[in-house]
Amino acid sequence: MTEYTTVSIPKELAGRVEETIEGTSFTSTSDLVRFLLRSIVIQHQRSGELTEAQFEEITDQLRTLGYLE
Repeated sequence: MTEYTTVSIPKELAGRVEETIEGTSFTSTSDLVRFLLRSIVIQHQRSGELTEAQFEEITDQLRTLGYLE
């Protein structure tokens, strides 16, 4: 059985995420966060190391999508 932990995000961001995922295959904020974190981890594992440039690119993409301020 998979164990889970809690990740806290500001309520304002959670509200924006909820609006963003409407009409998508994501059923909750948690679904989206799991997807994003999984994507980052997979990218890191494939390259062997997440460079500062790659981290900045991911951060920029998340900011553009409204997930980061």
